[in-house]
Amino acid sequence: MSSREAGNDNDVREPLLAPVHASRKEAGIGGYREKISIDAMLRDYCGEFGPWQMRHFVLTSLAWALEAFHTMVVIFADREPEGGCPGAGSSWGLADGGSSTVTEWGLVCGEKYKVGLVQAVFFTGCMIGAGVFGHLSDSFLGRKGSLMVVCVLNAVFGCLTAFSPHYYVYCLLRFLTGFSTGGVGMCSFVLSTEPVGPSKRGVAGMSTFYFFSCGIAALSGLAYIFRSWRELYIVSSIPSLLFLVAVLPFLSESPRWYLVRGRIGEAMKLMRNIATVNGNVVPDSVILGLDEEVEEDMKEDENHADNKDAVTGSVVDVVKSPLTRFRLLLAVSINFLCSVVYYGISLNVTNLKTNLYLSVFLNAMAEVPAFLITALLLDKFGRKPLAVWTQWFSGLFCLMGCLVTVTEAWKGLRMACGVLGIFGMAGTYNLLFIYTTELFPTVVRNVALGCATQAAQMGAILAPLVVVLGGGIPFAIFSASAILGGLLAFHLPETLNRPLYDTISGMEGGETVC
Repeated sequence: MSSREAGNDNDVREPLLAPVHASRKEAGIGGYREKISIDAMLRDYCGEFGPWQMRHFVLTSLAWALEAFHTMVVIFADREPEGGCPGAGSSWGLADGGSSTVTEWGLVCGEKYKVGLVQAVFFTGCMIGAGVFGHLSDSFLGRKGSLMVVCVLNAVFGCLTAFSPHYYVYCLLRFLTGFSTGGVGMCSFVLSTEPVGPSKRGVAGMSTFYFFSCGIAALSGLAYIFRSWRELYIVSSIPSLLFLVAVLPFLSESPRWYLVRGRIGEAMKLMRNIATVNGNVVPDSVILGLDEEVEEDMKEDENHADNKDAVTGSVVDVVKSPLTRFRLLLAVSINFLCSVVYYGISLNVTNLKTNLYLSVFLNAMAEVPAFLITALLLDKFGRKPLAVWTQWFSGLFCLMGCLVTVTEAWKGLRMACGVLGIFGMAGTYNLLFIYTTELFPTVVRNVALGCATQAAQMGAILAPLVVVLGGGIPFAIFSASAILGGLLAFHLPETLNRPLYDTISGMEGGETVC
C-alpha cells in the first residue's frame, strides 16, 4: 500500500484526528489539488521513460542528423582536386568526375584560405543562431515552434546555396545556413529530453550524439551518389523538408514550456497523455506547479509562514568566487580545445588523400562505440579519469598522424590515426556536457554551461582555418590541443557521487569540508 493510500485510510478511520492540511488535500475540500513538479509527476505517475518518451525521443532526435548534413556537407562540397596548382580561376574536374566549389572557383594555392574562411563563417552563424533560437525557444515560439522555423530556414538556405553564382554569395548563404543550424541541435536536445524523468535524462541526453554520427555516415553515402556539389546541397537539404512534413506534426510541445508560459491546462493534458500511453494514470488530486509554487505548497503543509528571497547568480558571481572562477577557466579552455580537435579531425579528411567517402564514414562509425563505451564507464571510473585519458588517447594518435609521411604507402595508417583520434575525442565530447553541468551549483549552472558552449563554438570556428594549413600541421595542432586539454582536465575535481550544490556558498562549504 502506498503512503498516499495509507493517508486516505487514516482519514476514514480517524477523521477527527487527521491533520488539517491532509484532510484538505486528500479529501479535496474546496476543490483543492496538490501542486507537484513535472519531475515528480513523471516519476510518480507518468513514467520516466516509457513508450511515449521513447517514440518522442527518437523522432525528435532525428533532427540531429539534419544538423550533421548541413554542418559536414562542406567536406564534400569544398573538396580540392589532387595535383598541383593550376591557378586561380581555372576550371578542372575531380578525379571521380564530380565538381566542388574549389574546382569551380579556383580556390587553390593563394586562394585556398577561402575554403577555411567559408567554413569558419558557417560556425560563426551557428554561434549567433544558437543564442537567438535559444531565446526564442524559451519565449513565444517554444521548442517545437523554434525547431519548425530552423528546419524551414535550413531547407531554404541549403537549396539556395546550390545556386550560388560566386564565392561571396556562397559565403553569405553558408552563414545563414549556420545561423539556422545553430538552433537545430539545441532545440532538438531540449525538446527530446524535457519530457524524460530525472533518473533517465542523463542517459537520454548522451544518446542524442548517436543521431549526429549516423547523419554523417548517411551523408557520405549521399555524397558518393551525388558527386556535384550543387546537387549535393539540394539533396542534403531535402531531409529538412521531409522532417517538417513527416515527423514534426507527430511531435508534442514540451510540457515544461507549457507550464512556464502559464498554459497549465495544455501541460496537464499532455502529461495525462504520456501517462496513458505508458499504461499509467495521473490522479485528479494533483496538478502541475512551478518550482516556487510547489515549495510554497510544501511550506503550507509544514505550517511554515516565513518566505525566502530567490537566490540568483550571474557570470559575475562565478568569477567572484575563486573556486568557480578556476573551474570556469578550465571548463572554457577544455571545451575550446576539444572543439578544435573534434571538428578539425572531421574536416581534415580532405588532407589525408585517401578515399574521402570511406574516411568520413569510418570517422562517423568510430564515434558510435566511443559514445557507448564512455556511457558505460562514466559511473565506474568517474568523469575526471575519462576526461583526461580520452583526450590523451586522441592526442597520441594525432601525434602519430603528424609523424607519418604523406606517401601512398602510408595513407592507410594516416587514415587509421584520424579514425582513432576522433574515437577518443568523441568520447570526451560525450562526457563533457554532463561533467560541465556537475562542476557548478544550480544558481550559475546554465551561465557556466553557456560560457563553455560559446567557447566550443569558437573552437569550431578556428578548426577549418587550421585544416587549410595542410600537410602534417593540422595533426600536430590537434595533438597539442588534445594533450593540453587532458592536462587541464587533470586539475578538475571528480564529481562522481558528489552532491549537486544549489548555491556557490554551499559548494564552497561542501568542497572545503571534503
